[in-house]
Amino acid sequence: MPDDQMLETEVVQYTTYEFPLNERIRTLLRLEDLFHKFDFFLVQDHRLDHHSALLTLFEIIEVGSRADLKSDLLQELERQGQQLSQFREHPGVDRDVLEETLRSIDKVSYNLAQCSGRLGHHLRDNEFLMIIRSRCSIPGGVCEFDLPSYHRWQSQAAPVRRADIEKWFEPMRPLAKAIDLVLKILRHSGELLTTLAEKGSFTQQTSGKTFQMLRVDIPAHLPVVPEFSANKYMIWIRFNMPNEQGVGKNNPVEENFEFKMRLCNL
Repeated sequence: MPDDQMLETEVVQYTTYEFPLNERIRTLLRLEDLFHKFDFFLVQDHRLDHHSALLTLFEIIEVGSRADLKSDLLQELERQGQQLSQFREHPGVDRDVLEETLRSIDKVSYNLAQCSGRLGHHLRDNEFLMIIRSRCSIPGGVCEFDLPSYHRWQSQAAPVRRADIEKWFEPMRPLAKAIDLVLKILRHSGELLTTLAEKGSFTQQTSGKTFQMLRVDIPAHLPVVPEFSANKYMIWIRFNMPNEQGVGKNNPVEENFEFKMRLCNL
C-alpha cells in the first residue's frame, strides 16, 4: 500500500488514577509514594535534596508505624505464593514468568521475615535524627543556628551524606520491596475494561463482591478528574473539570466519553 494511503494509528496517552477501597491498601499506596520520593531525593547531590530525603524518611516512619503491617504483608505474600503455585500445570501459563514471580515472592518474604520490630524502630534510638525530626515540626526550625550539628552534617560531601541516609534506611528496604511486590500483583489483577461515562458519570453494581482498589485510566487530553465513592453494593464515579481559576467548585462534565477501568482484588 502506498505511504499516502496508509492510515495513521493515533497513540492515546492515559492518566491513571488509583482509588484504594480499604484502609490497608490506602496505607500501602501512601508508603509506596513516600518510598518513591525518598529514592528520588536520595540520588541527588544537593544538601536540600538530602534534607527532603530525611523529611520523607520521617513521614515513612509516621505512616508505617502500624504494628501489624509486617505480618499482614507476610500473610499476603504466602497466600499469593500458594495461589500462584496451583497454576504450574495449567495450560497456557508462561512457566518462566510464573517461576520468576514465585522466586520473587520467596525472596521478598524471607528478607521481610528477618526484620524485627516496627518500621523505623531503629531510628527512634538515634538522638541526632530524632532531634532533627522534632525541629522539623517547627516552621524554619532547622536553621544552622538552631541545629549546628545538623548544619555540619549537611556541609559534608554528597557521597558521605548519601551513605549515612542509606545506612539509616537499609533496615526498611525489605518492607519497601514487599509493598512494591504486593501492589504489583494487585494492579495486575482484574480485567481491564473500556467503558462509557454518560454525561460525566459512571455507576456499577458490585453485587456484594469485595474489591481492594479501582484503577481509572482517562485519556490525557481530556481536562477531567474523577471523584469516587463506593460501598459493598455500588461504585460511583463522577468526572469534573478542574476550575483553572482556583476559585469555587469544579465544573461537572456533561459530555459522554470513554475511559478504562480495572477493579483489582488480591
